Amino acid sequence: MNEALFTVLVAPMTTALRSYPTRVNVSFQGKKGQVALDQMRAIDRERLIHKMGTLPVRVASAVSDVLLEMFAR
Repeated sequence: MNEALFTVLVAPMTTALRSYPTRVNVSFQGKKGQVALDQMRAIDRERLIHKMGTLPVRVASAVSDVLLEMFAR
């Protein structure tokens, strides 16, 4: 979907740990934090300058599970 649009959906990583059901724990580039799915937003694709990396499969799967739960209601 993101390849066909001028905008992409992003979820920020935060180092402020909260026990929210919309947060997924992650360790990225030596920092521990959470993917904040409660703060997703659409941004213009041109704002993305370079790819910083890829989430481990375990974390990506957890993100997918939380998104399914969020939008199933």
